[in-house]
Amino acid sequence: MKKIAFIMLVILTILFVGCSKDDDEVITPNDVFNTYTDHWQEENFSAMYDMLTEESQQEYPSEQFIDRYQKIYEDLEITNVSITYSGLSEAQLEATDEEGSATIPFSVDMESIAGPITFNYEATLEKKLEGEEEEEVNWYLTWDPGFIFPEIKDGGEIGIDFTQPIRGQILDRNQIPLADNDEVWDIGIVPEKLGPNSKQQISELLNISVSAIDNYLDASWVKPDLYVPINKKIPKSNEELVEQIFQIDGVAGRTDEGRTYPFGEITAHLTGYIGQVTAEDLENLDPDLYGPNDVVGKAGLEYHFEDRLKGRTGVEIYVTKEDGDKLTIAEKEVQHGENIITTIDIDVQEEIYQSYDGMGGTAAAIQPKTGETLALVSSPAYDPNDMVYGISQEKWDELQNDPLNPLYNRFTATYAPGSTIKPITAAIGLDNGTFTPEDTVEIEGLRWSPNDEDWGDYKIARVSESNGPVDIRDALIRSDNIYFAMQALNMGSNALVSGLELYGFGDSLPFTYPISSSTISSSGAIEDPILLANTSYGQGEMQVSPLHLATMYSTFINSGNMVRPILLANDEHNQFLQEGLISNDQAEFIQEILQEVVEQGSVGRVVETDFPISGKTGTAELKLTIDQEDGKENGWFVGYPSDDQDILIAMMMEEVQDIGASLYVAEKVGEILGALKE
Repeated sequence: MKKIAFIMLVILTILFVGCSKDDDEVITPNDVFNTYTDHWQEENFSAMYDMLTEESQQEYPSEQFIDRYQKIYEDLEITNVSITYSGLSEAQLEATDEEGSATIPFSVDMESIAGPITFNYEATLEKKLEGEEEEEVNWYLTWDPGFIFPEIKDGGEIGIDFTQPIRGQILDRNQIPLADNDEVWDIGIVPEKLGPNSKQQISELLNISVSAIDNYLDASWVKPDLYVPINKKIPKSNEELVEQIFQIDGVAGRTDEGRTYPFGEITAHLTGYIGQVTAEDLENLDPDLYGPNDVVGKAGLEYHFEDRLKGRTGVEIYVTKEDGDKLTIAEKEVQHGENIITTIDIDVQEEIYQSYDGMGGTAAAIQPKTGETLALVSSPAYDPNDMVYGISQEKWDELQNDPLNPLYNRFTATYAPGSTIKPITAAIGLDNGTFTPEDTVEIEGLRWSPNDEDWGDYKIARVSESNGPVDIRDALIRSDNIYFAMQALNMGSNALVSGLELYGFGDSLPFTYPISSSTISSSGAIEDPILLANTSYGQGEMQVSPLHLATMYSTFINSGNMVRPILLANDEHNQFLQEGLISNDQAEFIQEILQEVVEQGSVGRVVETDFPISGKTGTAELKLTIDQEDGKENGWFVGYPSDDQDILIAMMMEEVQDIGASLYVAEKVGEILGALKE
């Protein structure tokens, strides 16, 4: 029992000594400042305030501490606050305990809307005895506004300045602006000059509701004689709208800078347009770069190059002293948007677009040796300036209901190429040995089908009879569907599909602007002999984009190598998507035929230029069923100057069945090439 009692005594003694040690533990300035910095890094300003001396709390009430900290940190978007310090040594602690005051140097690092902020400062802590008998020692921090930023220790107002970046231009190859930053009218209202019907007239012209106008006019600062902006801008180039809006009583304007599209409809689908950012946009955009008052690319190159065009807002955090001096705390330099220089030639773009004269269609023009894209045209189009500064509901409804669908970007889409694909089929057949330039086929009559019960009554038709055996030269000049159907059946679907895939069918065109992939069929395969025959001359289910078609024709100009199309001036030129598709001799052979197509075929009757042109027409029948006899037709022509070979145009016009079909398109391309050579 004595032994047990002794052990219990030892345990109780240890426990007593341990508790006594905790109770007697001295709080040091290091302990207090460590707790204070923990609260600071957590932005727990209320807890920080509780640790200040009574004198500091009297001098700086909670609203000048807690509320001010919170507002400044929120306004400046302060994050990642980090405080570092060494603390006082044992010797220093002993001295400060006797003196009743301690000074601890520290460093602050934080992130802000204007970038990183770093400063050094000193914290002074005062000793205070507490408890009924003043037996408890504690330390409290003497605070001043220098703890927020040293620059405001002795007073001063914190301010923020934003410098908006200038959006980059979109330029053609000669640096002519396609999307520019130019002077616009910033429209406003002088309330006392408004007429009885002015708000309604403004609403209709600028596509802004009357209630929105009232919200601007009801702002607390508004006075009858003041200019009140209503967040609507008009390009000065829109002379008709400018004249109409300034005829309304009470309307006034100030010159501002805004986005303009100098060529309007001509480049609409290429440049696209910018617009006010929406709540939906903000869900997908970087919140550090975009706010509710920003604009963003909505379509075209404005959309695809948004990251490069936008730039980055400049921000300066500063302090203004009572004497007017300005001290910068942090600054993030503005980064203006990058200019995008394209390979587009606005003269080519304009010449092609104007040639449509409002008809539906699309075209691509390239420099076939370098791969530079000279034009991407979609007709009809809209005016992108209307989209930027507020299109009226009436105008929007008109665009939406237009049967020609001017809002639709045709140059990114694919279409049946008709007979323009025949030179590609010919090249595949020459390369895989299905036929040679000397081989001929006996064809009789205008309609043909193989002796195959699977074909039923279906027959292939051609437009003219041959005088004797048909070779590849004659078949291309007269665009003989029967010849190509026969050779495709002889070649077999696997060989034709493999050949077309080498030319890029089924793959995404590696191009800066997203272009729909050309397809051989809905499945990518040809499992039906009738489909095989129709595919050989560009019907069936085949779909091709104009840019891809132009690119394929470059094979004949580049000794059998298919050029890689580019859109940006700094992209590498003279690169090939595919090399050795055909031999140099075969390429020259097809070139010769393409020139003869124009000179000896029906194309020559409509194309009148002072220089030779090479090319191929194509009429794509838009039948709903295989048995339909009458239907709409799209006309194609792919052509280039035979000698210079410095531009190649693939052009399609819709519903040309009553105006000459593909010959009408060939005539247009001839006129375009002639005008560009003048």
